[in-house]
Amino acid sequence: MIQPPKNLPMAAIHITDIEAAINHWRKRAPSPDGISLAPPLCALGEIYAQMVYRREDAVDELSLTAQAAAAWQAWYDTTPDTPCIAICSTSQGDDLCKGCGRTFDEVQFWPAMSPAEKRSVWRRITQEHSAWRFNRYAERAAEGATQACAVAKASPKPSAP
Repeated sequence: MIQPPKNLPMAAIHITDIEAAINHWRKRAPSPDGISLAPPLCALGEIYAQMVYRREDAVDELSLTAQAAAAWQAWYDTTPDTPCIAICSTSQGDDLCKGCGRTFDEVQFWPAMSPAEKRSVWRRITQEHSAWRFNRYAERAAEGATQACAVAKASPKPSAP
């Protein structure tokens, strides 16, 4: 069996992912009385508070309580799994994919990576912002949206009865 290399990102959950999970649960399970919190929010809030108190920007995924881990996983399941945009230059010999920004090892071992490892890669490629998914193809998407908006504005609107 092939083992993933040891140089993959640490399996830690960044504080911004904890914040995103908290916001997900705030929308999904709002407080009924403005004071009490749903159990997933309490569990994530405790982790978040400890991180802030300790001035940590990441927490090991294995240190989460079962309830916090389940709440974080439920949020994670709503996010895109892979940054792939189906233009993989690692298959052409590149060490870093021009399409998604992942390394060859990250592309190869993606299915075996934990959710925290995947989020760590997502965070890195988002911060680097150099992959085509963030520039060349993002610009095309923006151009398409702008053109659609212009067409909609130029189209006559049906009159009200």
